[in-house]
Amino acid sequence: FKELGGNTEEQLRRARLILWKGHCSVHGRFREWHVEQVRREVPGINVLVHPECTYEVVQKSDLNGSTEFIIKTLEAAPSGSKWAIGTEVNLVNRLIKRFPDKHIQLLAPDLCMCATMYRIAPQNLAWALESLLAGVVVNQISVPEDVAHWARVALDRMLAIQ
Repeated sequence: FKELGGNTEEQLRRARLILWKGHCSVHGRFREWHVEQVRREVPGINVLVHPECTYEVVQKSDLNGSTEFIIKTLEAAPSGSKWAIGTEVNLVNRLIKRFPDKHIQLLAPDLCMCATMYRIAPQNLAWALESLLAGVVVNQISVPEDVAHWARVALDRMLAIQ
């Protein structure tokens, strides 16, 4: 924790936008030594990480970018190329299946799945859907219309990724 987010009072007064220093529990677990280790173990491997990884990991990687960037990079990569991907394990597993002509592996194979993404267990999802069929709305979240609009835009963009 840094008082004032590590900023001076003057910097905060002049700021047009103040960003919260958020984090992702999965991307934050990748370490510099994971990059160094995979480079030692797999000569010629390309390291591609999500930008939510730590600054040090991003700096040590060959490429960094969004989920869409990761997918498009692998689409364009030549057959036989080698990739260590620093992002959520299930995306990496889907990429391995989608691109069998490329060597793709998780940057750090011992990392766990995203707990936030897996809070919805199949039985909970079934309960929510069965409740909807019965006309009972459970766990409804309401947000202002402008928030809903931009959330929909973001979701549509994510769902459009092939």
